[in-house]
Amino acid sequence: MGSVVYILCALTSAACAVLLTRGFLRTRERLLLWSSLCFILLAISNVLLVIDLALLPRTIDLSVIRTVPAFLGVCVLLFGLIWESR
Repeated sequence: MGSVVYILCALTSAACAVLLTRGFLRTRERLLLWSSLCFILLAISNVLLVIDLALLPRTIDLSVIRTVPAFLGVCVLLFGLIWESR
């Protein structure tokens, strides 16, 4: 049951990334760019989560590798929010 939730989270973050990217390409609003980059990295993190917890054996741990894209995504969004507030 947990695998289904992880897959749905990955699909949701990928859908958000696609919608935000489409919005950015249509309006060229820079905050949409930062948000879409964040959600792209979050989607990558969620895909790595599915691979780590559902596909790989328990002896292999990708927790550090799957945390890096999530951290970078939050950093990108934070940078974009600070940059756009000026």
